[in-house]
Amino acid sequence: MEKAIQDLLAEHAFFRDMQQHALELVAGCAKNVHFAAGSYIAHEGDDATTFYAVRRGRVAVEIYSPERGPLTVQTLGDGDILGWSWLFAPHNWRFDAVALESTSAIEFDGACLRSKVDNDPVLGYEFVRRFAQVIVERLAATSRQLADLYGRGGNP
Repeated sequence: MEKAIQDLLAEHAFFRDMQQHALELVAGCAKNVHFAAGSYIAHEGDDATTFYAVRRGRVAVEIYSPERGPLTVQTLGDGDILGWSWLFAPHNWRFDAVALESTSAIEFDGACLRSKVDNDPVLGYEFVRRFAQVIVERLAATSRQLADLYGRGGNP
């Protein structure tokens, strides 16, 4: 028997301790999706209308370097969140994301969720607090990647 979205959310690390009322609201904006290995999930600059809670699989978060091509900033897996640009204007993806292997995720409609967090300040605060942590982790990963790239004593 397939689990309800709300139950899947309650099991996901990002949503694990979220109140039942909030999970019910969030579940109304969500659906299960699957990406085959090699599939692009997001392209830098495209409209960020969604975000994803990775359930199973691995996703590379990449930036593009004209000299080196795609550089993996971070590899996401089970329990991670992909995408935060849906929450902050101008709502454009800030990176590329590609499934490294078969990946199952919960996809969230950004407009639906923005409407809910705008109308429920407690839920809005909860999302901003949780996504701030995602952003901090992504920036730290980018910083480490840049240090590796430029800190080896040579030119990129």
